[in-house]
Formats: sequence, structure tokens, C-alpha cells
Amino acid sequence: METLFKHIKGLVGAYEKAPKFLAGDEMRSFSVIENAWLSFKNGRINGFGNMDTCPNVDVNVVDCSGKFVLPSWCDSHTHLVYANDRANEFLDRLRGLTYAEIAAKGGGILNSASSLREMAEDDLYDRSLKRLHSVISLGVGAIEIKSGYGLSKDGEEKMLRVINRLKEASPIPIKSTFLGCHAVPKAFDSASDYTDHVVEDMLPDFVEKGLVDFVDAFCEVGYFSVADTCKLIEAASALGIKSKVHVNQFNTLGSIELFVNKNALSVDHLEVITEDDIDALKSSMKNSTPTFPVALPICSHFLGIPYTQSRRLIDEGLPIVIATDHNPGTAPSGDMLEAVKLGSLKMGMEPIESIAAGTINGAAAMELQDEVGTISYGKRANFIVTKSISGLEVLPYRLNDVVVDKVYVNGEIWVG
Repeated sequence: METLFKHIKGLVGAYEKAPKFLAGDEMRSFSVIENAWLSFKNGRINGFGNMDTCPNVDVNVVDCSGKFVLPSWCDSHTHLVYANDRANEFLDRLRGLTYAEIAAKGGGILNSASSLREMAEDDLYDRSLKRLHSVISLGVGAIEIKSGYGLSKDGEEKMLRVINRLKEASPIPIKSTFLGCHAVPKAFDSASDYTDHVVEDMLPDFVEKGLVDFVDAFCEVGYFSVADTCKLIEAASALGIKSKVHVNQFNTLGSIELFVNKNALSVDHLEVITEDDIDALKSSMKNSTPTFPVALPICSHFLGIPYTQSRRLIDEGLPIVIATDHNPGTAPSGDMLEAVKLGSLKMGMEPIESIAAGTINGAAAMELQDEVGTISYGKRANFIVTKSISGLEVLPYRLNDVVVDKVYVNGEIWVG
């Protein structure tokens, strides 16, 4: 049955021919059609425009007076598959322990790895499916999910199998990232030794089994060096797999230029950044697909660390992305609307820029721009309908007020 939305106050992100992504000043011009209509059929968008052009057809009609319609969120960085939360570590942090100190006492990633190792795969899948359904209900219409809590070949493959099962059951597109270099297991003497194990014993097998869309590494002091990360990137590239990198969360390692030159699809975190890093990201704009800078403001909010300088990156002409970093330790939330709000509240982005960062640019950072991210002909009818609001600035302004009325997935109201 075809459905027609009429009298939409603002139809956001609507393009007859959508750009792949938006950068710099373009983000402030993310399309908004006022007094609009939108139609969709069989789960796909088949028409839109100003009400002056609205067709007179015998279909299911929905009055959207006073409401905005936005493309669903595209969350390009999550760790949604995990066994248990880490609320006990939150108490440690409140008592003054740092991230590094919690990790040194067996917390952090090693804690999650221990829990995951002990949990049966079916239980891990069931818990992860519930989380997936929960974030869909919050308006997520496409998502990336990482491994990284396995810390062994068996454990990582278990996670990747769970992600693959989620793909098969999911109503929204999912991308699977092999976060092979996340932390060093106790059985290994060094990060370099473990990287060799990941590159030689895990990666080729997982790729052959069709379990890997991207690879990732935690390039940070005390975790994996620039050299280790490059080894993983190069091995993946030789197998036709693109890379994402956790980098510049706590320290600047002078690595952004190197990762750009190795065609990393995104560099994620960037809570600390240098002029050279910015110049390197700007140099990637000459490529058909740049290296996307991904901000993870929920992590900054939760840990009390600096926020990515998103305003600065936009002003430098870059295509900033916002994602949640949904994980049990440092960002225990998959609420993309919260992340988008923080883009305005803490990173100086105008609401329309934050929305673009969490939709069209998020889709591009997962190579899903042909499916989601904008309101365009033939794309999935995945979108969010707000309550009656005066303008998009209400989204961050109202803080915790409920501003979303309904979430549509493939043209159907999501009921979870």
C-alpha cells in the first residue's frame, strides 16, 4: 500500500539526486523542503516535493502538519555486541580512577572480553538483538557494529558470527567491522605480537568466510602503535577491505596523515587534534571518498574528556560525522539523537549541521549512501517523524523532552 505524508512542516535531507556527503559550509545547507509531501511504497521512497506539487491519489494519507520528517540516523561507530555492562567500573571512575587505571586492574576492554568468553553465542546474540531493536526504536536506520571484545580467534569469530546473524535478522542495513586490534590479551607479550596473530591467523580466515566489511584498530598509547595499526590496514587492503581507526582519543600520535595516505575510510574519536592532523584530513578531500572525521560526543560527555572540535573541522571544510560509540564502558548509550544534540550543545554545530553529520555523512562513512542517509527516490523509507515543533533548533533546545513522534523502517511504523 502506498502512503502519502502531507503538509510536512519541513522535509529534511530531500534530494532528487543526493550528494554522497556534505562538507564544510555545505552541511549548513542540508536540504529542507517547507510545507512538503512525501510518498513511499513497498518500503522505498517514490516521491516528494512542495505541497504545490502534491499528487491527488487514492492512497493512505497521513497529515504531518507542524511536524518535521528527517532521514533515520546512520550510526557509523558502535560496539553493540557485548555480554555485560560495566557499571561497576563507573563507580571506580567516580572514586577517582582513570581509564588507564581501571584497565590496569583488569577492567575496560579486558573485562568485556572475559564476560564475552563466558557467554554462550546464542545468549550473546539474544542480548545484542534486543539492543539493536532498542536503537532502531530511537530512530537508527543503519548501523555499524564492531568486534573487539573476543581477544582470541575463537572469541572474535564468535562476535563476527553474531553480527552476521544480526544482519540476517535486521530490518536495517548493518556493516560489520573486525576490530582485531582493540586490546592486548594477557597471553601475548606485546601489541606487535598480537597484531601479527590478528593479521596472519584471523584476518584472512574471517574475510574468506565473508564476516568482515571493514577493519579497525585502537591506535593509542598503551594499546596499539601507529606501526601496528598500519600493519593491519595494509593486510586488510591487500584483501580488498577498507579500514576505520580509533585514534587521537587521549593522545596525538602524528598518525592521521599516514592513515589518510593509506585511504582509511574514517578516523574516529579525534578528541585531541593538531594542525597537521587537520591539514592531512583536508588533503583527503581531493579523493572521491575522503577520510571522514568521526566525532563521538557521548563518549566525551560520559568520560568528561574534551569534545571533538567539530565546529573547527566544519569551518575547515571537512565532512564531519557524528556517531554514538555505543559500548558498555565509555559510551553506554545508542541514542543517536542524544549524540546529535551534543553536536549543538557541546561542539558548536548548528542543528542542521548535526543532523547532516548523523545522517548523510554517517551513511557515507559506512558506504551505505545508496540505501540511506537522505530522502531520495529509491532509497529505503527509513525516517523519523517529530512531534509538532517550531523548528529543528527545538531538538537540542528541549534537552530530554520527547520530540520524536514515530520511527518508520522500510515504510512501516516501528513498534519494536
